[in-house]
Amino acid sequence: MPWQEQIKQELAKAAEGLQNGNEGLARVCARRAVSIGAQHWSAQRHKSAWQGDVMHQLRHIHNEPTFPLPVKNAAQRLLTTVTEQAHLPMTTDPITDARIILDYLNSQF
Repeated sequence: MPWQEQIKQELAKAAEGLQNGNEGLARVCARRAVSIGAQHWSAQRHKSAWQGDVMHQLRHIHNEPTFPLPVKNAAQRLLTTVTEQAHLPMTTDPITDARIILDYLNSQF
């Protein structure tokens, strides 16, 4: 299955999770969607250091000096766990955060 279709499927699962009140599932699926996009993006640029699990890739995105602040902030929010989020003064929509990152990565092709 093409990577773009995998991303769409993960984002659809994330939306279903939010609709059913399962934010944890939504975050996991949104993170996986970003991971699929990041793997493709990094492979195109021969950035082997970006290989690894989802959280590793999100940390790379958050720490990448060339990425715009909204992308880095979206990665930080996706790195935050649901339990940590409850104690922080921020609201998040993991699907929107994933789309911010994916839109930026896609614009770089």
